[in-house]
Order: sequence, then C-alpha cells, then structure tokens
Amino acid sequence: MVSQMSRDSIADLIAELTLEEKVGLVHGATDEEGTATGFVPGVERLGIPPVRLSDGPLGVRTDEPSTAFPASIALASTFDADLAREFGEALGREANARDQDVMLAPGLNLIRVPHCGRNFEYYSEDPVLAGSTAAGVVSGIQSQGVVATPKHYVANNQETARASVSVEADERVLRELYLPAFHDAVDAGAGSVMSSYNRVGGTHVSEHSHLLTEVLKEEWGFEGYVVSDWFGTESVVGTANNGLDLQMPGISAEELFASMGMGEDEGIDGEESPDGEEFDPEEMDDELGDDDFEFADGMPDPRTGGLYADDLADAVESGDVPESRLDDMVARILGALDGVGHFADDDREGAIDTPVHRELARIIATRGTVLLENDGVLPLADDADVALLGPNVDEAILGGGGSSETTPFVESTPVEGVEGRAGGEVTVARGIERVEDVSMFEGFGPDDEADEDDPDVAIEDAVAAAEASDVAVVFVRDQATEAADRESLGLPGDQDELVEAVAAANEDTIVVLNTSGPVELPWREEVAAVLASWYPGQAHGDAAAAVLYGDADPGGRLPVTFAPEDEYPANTEERFPGVDGEVHYDEGLLVGYRHFDATDAEPTYPFGHGESYADFAYGEVIAVGDGTVEVGGAVEIAVEVENVTDRRGREVVQAYVDSPAAPDDLERSPREFAGSATVELAPGESATVTLALDERAFGRWTADEGWTTDPGEHVVEIGRSSRDLVAAVALER
Repeated sequence: MVSQMSRDSIADLIAELTLEEKVGLVHGATDEEGTATGFVPGVERLGIPPVRLSDGPLGVRTDEPSTAFPASIALASTFDADLAREFGEALGREANARDQDVMLAPGLNLIRVPHCGRNFEYYSEDPVLAGSTAAGVVSGIQSQGVVATPKHYVANNQETARASVSVEADERVLRELYLPAFHDAVDAGAGSVMSSYNRVGGTHVSEHSHLLTEVLKEEWGFEGYVVSDWFGTESVVGTANNGLDLQMPGISAEELFASMGMGEDEGIDGEESPDGEEFDPEEMDDELGDDDFEFADGMPDPRTGGLYADDLADAVESGDVPESRLDDMVARILGALDGVGHFADDDREGAIDTPVHRELARIIATRGTVLLENDGVLPLADDADVALLGPNVDEAILGGGGSSETTPFVESTPVEGVEGRAGGEVTVARGIERVEDVSMFEGFGPDDEADEDDPDVAIEDAVAAAEASDVAVVFVRDQATEAADRESLGLPGDQDELVEAVAAANEDTIVVLNTSGPVELPWREEVAAVLASWYPGQAHGDAAAAVLYGDADPGGRLPVTFAPEDEYPANTEERFPGVDGEVHYDEGLLVGYRHFDATDAEPTYPFGHGESYADFAYGEVIAVGDGTVEVGGAVEIAVEVENVTDRRGREVVQAYVDSPAAPDDLERSPREFAGSATVELAPGESATVTLALDERAFGRWTADEGWTTDPGEHVVEIGRSSRDLVAAVALER
C-alpha cells in the first residue's frame, strides 16, 4: 500500500483518541444514509472520515443501480488476469461513484464442492487460476482508491451449516489448495481480508490465531485489517486477541434490517417470523437463553452483531484485551484507508454505467463463454431461422441470490439479443414453466406468484418451433443462492425433458447453460452444441447473440471440472455436507481435476476445456534461459502458436507441471496447473506465447521447510486442457 501518512502520524492520531473513539472505529454502526452494507462513523473532531463498505463481487450493491457484471466464475473462465484487473478498476470507479470506500470483494474460495450455492461468486477449483484472477481484481480495485476485501478466509467451501461447520483439513492441504489464492490477493495489495463464518480444526476463523495472526499477518506480512463476515463474530476477547480487527455489522439484526429498508415482517432470510411479527433479537435471546444457536442452516447467529459495541471497552479496561492490541486494530484500519487516500481532501473520481463499463461487461460475458461441444452447427448463419427456447429465455440472468445481487441500469435478454442480430426468422417459446430466482433475502421456496398454471406455456409449442426452424437454441438455468447449497447437479424443473424433446425434433439443437457451476447433462449426446455462459449479467442477450453468430469467439475455458454428481471427490456425507458438525477434507490434495487425473476417472468435460471457432497448431516448447528452476525465481516457457483456420480466434495456452516423485504422506495428482497465457490470432497468424511460472508451480509445502522444490526433473506440459496436452519440456532443479 502507498501511504499518505507515516506510521508515526497514524500513531500520533491514535494517541489522541479516547477509548470510546477507538472502540467506535473497530465495529460497524447504523448508516443513516442507508446506502452501505457496512458503516463506520469515523471521528469528526480528529478529521477521520466515515467509512462505507459495499458488497460487490458482481457489481456495487447499494440501494441504487450499478453495472451488473457477469458472475465471477465467468471472469475466471477467461483465464485473463489483465481483464480481471480491468474489471477491478471498473468496480473501484463505480464504488467511488456511489461513495463507497471499501468493496467486499473479490470472493475467492476454492470450488471444492460443485453443489456450493456461492460457486458463481468464486473463481476456480484450482488455486493458481483463482489466485491470478483474484490478484488482478484486487490490484484493480485498490488502484482506484478503494479498499479491496478478498473473502471468505478460509475454507468456506459450502453454504450448508456455514456458520458452524468445522473444516477438518491437513495443514498441507490448506497451504497448497485453500490459502494460496488469498496469499496472491494479499501480495496484490489487498487492504482488508474478510474472515469466514466456519470453523477450522474446531476454532471459528474469526478467532483463529494461527490463521489470522501467524499465517496472514506475520508470515505473509499483511498490514491491512481483518473484518468479520456479517454476524460472524462469536466472542469479544477471543476474536480481538487472535487477529480480528473490525467487527461487522456492529449493530443488532433489527437495526441492520431497518437501515436496509427491509419490511417489518421479514426475518433474517426474508421469511416471516412464525407469528408474522417483526424479528426481535432480544426476544429471541430470552427464548433461547445461552445455548448454541444457528438461526437457519446457512445463516449466522443474528444476536452477535453488536458484541464489540457492547463489551469491547470493558474488556480493554479489565485487561482481557490489551489496549495495545486495540491500538493495533485501529492502526491497521486507518493504515489501509490511508493507503488508498481516504484522508485526502480531494474528491475521488468515480464513474458508473459508462459506455466503457457496459462494453467491459459484454467482453467478460463473451470471453467467459465456454464452447463445450460443437458438431459444426456454430456459428449460426446470418439467415438461419432460429427457434429460441427455454423457461427464462425472456430474462437476463444477472446472478445468484444473496449479498452479490445487483440492480443494473440496462439489461438485454436472449430474446432481445438474438432478435436484434438474426437475419432469419426467430420464433420464441418458453416451453415449460419459468425457473424462479432464489435468494436468502426472499426465502428458498418457489414464488407464490410463479405461473405454474400458465396455459400459454407448453412443451409442444417449443417442439413445434424447433421443427419449423433451421436450428433450435435452448437456454437453461439452475438456481443458486448464498446460504444454501444446490440439492443436486441436475437442472431444476422440466428442463432436461425440454431439451430432449427439442433435440428429438431438430438435430441442430444448441443448449446454452446459464448456471452457477457444473451441471449434469443427460442429453449431451443428443444435441449438436453446448455452451456454458454461466450468469452473464446485464449483457446476457447481447453476449449470447455475439457468440452464437460468431461475432465473438467463445473465448472461455473451464475453471472447474464437469462430471457426474457422484464422481466428484466430496461424495460421502463425511466430506459433504459433514457429520456431527465436522466436514472432513480427507480427499486431501485431490480436488477437482486433480482427483480425476489421479484416479483415471472420466470427467464429462475436463478442467481447462473449451473450443474455439478457430483451430490452432502448437510448435516446440522451449525454456527461456537455461531451463533451471531457481529458488525464489520464475521460469519462462515459450511456445509458437498458429491459427490454422480462416477465421480469427482466441486460444488459452495452459501449462501443467509434473514434478519428481517425493516422499509424501498425501497422494498427488500426476500434474498440476501452473499458469496460462491468452493469445488472439488472425487467420494464418502465428505468435510466440510466453508463460511465466513461479517457483510455487514446482513446489510442495512441508511442515519443516514450508514451500520447497524437490531436486530432479520437472516436466512442463503445454496444451488446451488438463486432458489435452500437446507438447512438453523438461526442467532441472
């Protein structure tokens, strides 16, 4: 961080604060303007301005509109850290335009469980890809004078019982899989880190001294502050002494709901309380006493919001929390804010809903679209007659439910996008009942107003449209929200039946997946093409049309493995969702593609997979320099790539490392993703693509030595996915 004030200046400022003022700076309060997710009032007499914190993995979430960017998993599918930084810069500009000082983003938990309700907010099953994407977003946000907050540190890989479940994982597994992306985000300049709700090894992360103090602050040198997740604080003394710096929301659930404008009959998940009355935390205290309590399966205890406001000053005065620790908490918060110019007198420049941001949302949506299958039906001919089908084909899928929900200024639906681009006739039929959005703010059940008996919706209409058209395009979706995991990887409702019926009627059927992550595709062999475009945000229709008609190459590659539900490693109750309050990560290092490659299990589509409308040829792989892996250094690998077709295309060149066998207590994958580079080439054009791989790509973590690289030959394989490797080079360590 680039500081505007010296450490001595911050120390002098803290010396002038009263105990009450110090405590007031380390917990949230009511935002009288009602625009922020979290609010710290500042100290006016000493010129410490207030601080507003906004949700933001997919866009700035306040009570006003903002750009609704594609889901985080779509951004990761681009395999493009530079684009991730552009996205972070845009988030920062929009935060400034909405007077928000801190973005509660990015979300970067590893996608361990394909059912996780927040996978759309996360990046990848691989820590290298998650880390490079997160680093780009963080550096972009911070560059605009806004504090970035990577979350949820750490191992918050499921929503089921997220506020109480204890993750039982080997230290090496944490170090090699679940911590690296956070380390990359910290190295990129993150001013804040959000602690997760869950426990690790029986201890809540918000009071986990090893993870917060020893690893994050001491080992990694993190100088910023740790903020709790909302209502994610279990104690005062335990959290303050073990590394938490800022408690949120700092107020009761009732006060928070009022500041957010929630209705009087809404509970913490938006449901009515059993008696239809306004939620009353004090009444709940009386009824439940001091017993352990979880308000709902995926929700935290709403009674803990004001712990620091109520009890921290007393804990300091009694000596249970040293005042020096309180001073450190304040110093970290002020230092992070000062590092982005929060104390400067000049107004920060912001921008929202600009042409640049609209175009960026479209670019991320197109580059993040993954072409999973194509029998030659794509791209569509301009004059093709198209049957445009699906339960939500007339909606833009903005994202999943929860704290990432964003309201855009503009949005385009698949119907609007295709009708605006097509040269042939377009026939629209939903075919089946609408698949409703779900959200922790509105409950998880079906919408009472859903058109379950709509006489105008019939699968026969979709079939008839498909039969009468040159091609049929079916848009399908899943349902995902914070605070709940998906019950299965199957598409909800009758969508599978719709696809099968349409495919039987038209052999040129294309399916577009608008999903939060992997889904099962029982009809895959019956359709001509499959696209995964995740939750595309406000540019849904425009991006879909651009890819379908070939105006944009489907530039994405899978950041996760697609496979049948029971083939994933977290396939026992002990591994997910857990037993007796514990979830055991005893698959060890074999998460995602590592599991499939180590066990020879067949994925439906492997990690890194994705087709282009162009074809590319690879030349020889060479090591730049002497090909030696130096301690603490990076290795550069170069390969010639040529576009051998008559159309422009985008290729993602991927590197995987097979390291020497070493004495090991954990089974490893035969190869691990080490990095990538993207290249866009005109017809017949070639380019030398260089990939920089840091030492961690060749190493492993040990309790005695930390990260270490074993001596011997390390083979770097280059290719298009974890299962499509076309060339290799050997390096010595």
